[in-house]
Amino acid sequence: MAVTRLSPHEEVFEFLVSSPSLEAIIAFRPSETTQQHIRELLAANDEGQLSAEGKIELDEFASVEHFVRMLRAHARVKLANQ
Repeated sequence: MAVTRLSPHEEVFEFLVSSPSLEAIIAFRPSETTQQHIRELLAANDEGQLSAEGKIELDEFASVEHFVRMLRAHARVKLANQ
């Protein structure tokens, strides 16, 4: 059976619409499937074998990761001020 992989944005959107607590936002990590895919893209990049499509995906992951880091930072501040 094929594993359906959500895009990085979709994975974060699905998480956010679940109304997570501040603690859950801070603890959020991509799925194991997504983490494995990122490792594969990074390995291909290190070996100089990353396709143009792979480069786009890696850039998308970087953008989403930045957003999630900012989200976590805001959640930490809000939690500290409660």
